[in-house]
Amino acid sequence: MRHTIRGLVGAGLIGLGLLGAATLPARADTDIKFALDWKFEGPSAPYFVAIDKGYYKAEGLNVTVDTGPGSVAGIARVAAGTYPLGFFDINSLVKFRDQNPDKAVKAVLMVYDTPPFAIVTLSKTGIAKPKDLEGKILGAPAPDGAFAQWKAFVKENAIDADKVKIENVGFPVREPMLAEGKVDAITGFSFSSYFNLLQKGVKPDDIKVMLMSDHGLVLYGNAVIVNPDFAKAHPKEVAGFVRATIKGIIETARDPEAAIKSVMKRNETGDEKIELARLKMALKDNMITAWVTKNGVGDVDMDRLGKSIEQIAVTYDFKAKPTAVDIFTSEYLPPAAERMVK
Repeated sequence: MRHTIRGLVGAGLIGLGLLGAATLPARADTDIKFALDWKFEGPSAPYFVAIDKGYYKAEGLNVTVDTGPGSVAGIARVAAGTYPLGFFDINSLVKFRDQNPDKAVKAVLMVYDTPPFAIVTLSKTGIAKPKDLEGKILGAPAPDGAFAQWKAFVKENAIDADKVKIENVGFPVREPMLAEGKVDAITGFSFSSYFNLLQKGVKPDDIKVMLMSDHGLVLYGNAVIVNPDFAKAHPKEVAGFVRATIKGIIETARDPEAAIKSVMKRNETGDEKIELARLKMALKDNMITAWVTKNGVGDVDMDRLGKSIEQIAVTYDFKAKPTAVDIFTSEYLPPAAERMVK
């Protein structure tokens, strides 16, 4: 009898335990608002792949992705905490940190190992190398991230800047003005200007893209940056976001044709063929470079980052120049073995 009572009591306690476990609320996922630099276009695929494949969910994160105002302007939104995480130009972050030393925004995941900063022209202009810009008209929006590097590009390629006429043009008319011959070349993101020109009826063979990274610039491009208060309060969530995003990048590189479907579900007015081609260009030129293939997705060479800050000094007068460790931290990255593109 004693054993029976013990058994009944034990069964009752187990039952209560099961009942209690069943009635406990499931752990709520952490909501994270993530800001892109621009629209839902091909290069944004990794984040949507990470959502659709459940990579963020597996880290206990409920991620929503918003479009952004450009690779520069959105940094202030992360600094203010409007967005805990965002995807913006690391070179602009260097300047932001100099101007706002009390706002310790940092990059935690490098996405564009080389930036898409480019000079774009047409074959009829005869511009084949940087020096050929002399005597020509360069259309450049004043706030353009690529144009921000102009002085460094001039220095690295011994261009006589006085012989280049700079015309401040708006973003919407930049490619149309080049297509119409009103300017001889433009500054812009390679995978934006190229496909914008295609949509204006320019033939692919007539478009010439001169990547600044192929002509002396050692700069990095866009990275995932984090609000310092959020990082301090939620280090596991930041690490989880980084880990899931890396999985999204690797999966996108493995199968871009499938990845683009995740973008097009959220951009019903876009042209899938163009966005896939845009994504493949970004993967080849900016995301999966030789260095990334060897060292894994997401990290930086701190010596190179330091040199890039020195190069930014050619185009910008620092008050208190930040160092590489002020700008980037690898503390949230998973081990290199988990970051390799296979």
